[in-house]
Amino acid sequence: MKGLVISGGKGSRLRPFTYTGAKQMVPVANKPILFYVVEHLVQAGINDITIVVSPETGDQIRRETGDGARFGAHISYIDQLQPGGIAQAVGIAREAMGGAPFVTFLGDNFLTHGIVSYVNAFAASGDDACIMLKKVPDARQFGVARFEGERLVQVVEKPKDPPSDLAVIGIYMFTPRVFEAIASIKPSARGELEITDTIQWLLDHGDNVRAEVVEGEWIDTGRHDDLLSANRIVLETLPGDISGGEVDELSKLHGRVVLQPGCKVINSVISGPAIIGERTVIENAYIGPFTSIDRDCHIVESEISGSVVLEKTTIKHLGHRIEHSLIGRDVELAGDDRKPRGYQLILGDFSRVRVP
Repeated sequence: MKGLVISGGKGSRLRPFTYTGAKQMVPVANKPILFYVVEHLVQAGINDITIVVSPETGDQIRRETGDGARFGAHISYIDQLQPGGIAQAVGIAREAMGGAPFVTFLGDNFLTHGIVSYVNAFAASGDDACIMLKKVPDARQFGVARFEGERLVQVVEKPKDPPSDLAVIGIYMFTPRVFEAIASIKPSARGELEITDTIQWLLDHGDNVRAEVVEGEWIDTGRHDDLLSANRIVLETLPGDISGGEVDELSKLHGRVVLQPGCKVINSVISGPAIIGERTVIENAYIGPFTSIDRDCHIVESEISGSVVLEKTTIKHLGHRIEHSLIGRDVELAGDDRKPRGYQLILGDFSRVRVP
C-alpha cells in the first residue's frame, strides 16, 4: 500500500499562526503534526508516501519534511494549485498512486493509537474503501455515518439531526476504484469535490465500503484549543529525560520533564509534564505542566503554563503568568509589571508585544 497525505489548505481556523506557516507544521510536544502522520504511515508498513501541498505553504513543508529519509520513507510532493476539496486533492494523485491501494490521511489529524490494525484489516479484506469513524458528543459539525444494522449505507455531511454519533474523521483507505468515483461526482454548493460525496457514490454503486471506529484519542488540530489538547495528550505519554540539557543546582524539576540537547535551566522551576527544546534557555522562570517550549527560545523571569511556544521566541520580565496560550515563532514578549495576573494569548509568528 501507498500513503497519500493531504497538507494543503490555508489554515484559516488557526490564524494568526497560519498567515506565515503551514498548519500541519505547528508542533505538538515540539514535533510538527505532519511528522506524527508520516510516522503512523511508516509504522503501518507504508513507506512510499505522497504529500499534496498548496502553493502558499508547500515550500515550508518540503523544506522541513524533506525526502522522507529521516522517517525511513520515500516522500514525494504534488502541488494542489487551487483549493478544490479533499476529493480533488485525492484525484490529482492518481498517477502517483500507480494503481496501488492507498491510505489517505489529512495532515492536521492527530491520533494516539495509530493505524496499523486498520491498515492490515483493509489490506486483507478485499474491500474497495474504508472510512475511519470516531464517536463524538455533537456530530452536527462532521460527516456522519448512517447504518442499517451493521451495514454502512450513507454518509451525511453536517446534518442537523445526525443519524448516529459516529463522525467521519480525516483518514480513509481506497483502491483505485475511488478515482472513478471522483471523476463521476460534481462540485458541492461551495464549489469543491467532497470526499463524503465520493464515499456515497461508492456506496450507491454497490462497492464494499468498510467502517472502522478508532480507538484512543482523535483530534482535528485545526483549532487553537484542539492543538493545545493534542499537546497535552502527547506530553502525558512522554517519559522524562533530562540527559540532553544542563540544570544548575538552584533549579528544581518536578514530574516528567524532557530537556532536549543543548537547553539550559538556570535558577528555575519546571513542573512536568513539559518539554524544553534544543538550545532554549530557561532563566529565573517557572514552566508549568503541559507546556512545550520549542528550540532556540529564551524565557527569563516569566511564568508559563499549559501553553505551546514556537521556536526563536523570547519572553522576558513578565509579571503575568501566560496560560493556555499559543505563541508563534520569533515572537518578542516583554513586560515590567509584577502584579500577579493571568493572560491568555494567541500570537502569530514575528509578533512584538509589550505588556504594560
